Amino acid sequence: MARKISRRTKRRSSGGAGAMRRRLVEAAKAAQKKAYCPYSRYPVGAAVLAESGRIYSGCNVENASFGLSICAERTAIFNAVMHGEKKIKAVCVAAKSATPCGACRQVIVEFAARDAEMICVDWQPQEKKEKVTCMKVSRMMYKPFDPSEAGL
Repeated sequence: MARKISRRTKRRSSGGAGAMRRRLVEAAKAAQKKAYCPYSRYPVGAAVLAESGRIYSGCNVENASFGLSICAERTAIFNAVMHGEKKIKAVCVAAKSATPCGACRQVIVEFAARDAEMICVDWQPQEKKEKVTCMKVSRMMYKPFDPSEAGL
């Protein structure tokens, strides 16, 4: 079950998981500002927390040939992998009505532990509105393709 975090709860979280969640949210928001989305005008930012404790971010990058575009979540994960990271502890995506697409969910499942935190930030900067929803990665996708079950 996803849980929503009110602004009041977020302000009170001064250390530990709350502070790390806030760093991920801020990194995803900063990445969203760098999105290249001239066709959809739908900027998305993402940030992942790797097992090493480092945060990697990414944004969506569109192309006139839409199939060649890439989502922010995959950009962030591939950025982490490029830096030698193979295990993700948390994923955060920030956009208006933020939620990972099916392709991103499959990539997240490949690199994140089932109990990793998925943070979705419905962020509307012009209205200064933010709603944060958290869930476990295992709740995002019913029966994902599991490479170990496929013998890979």
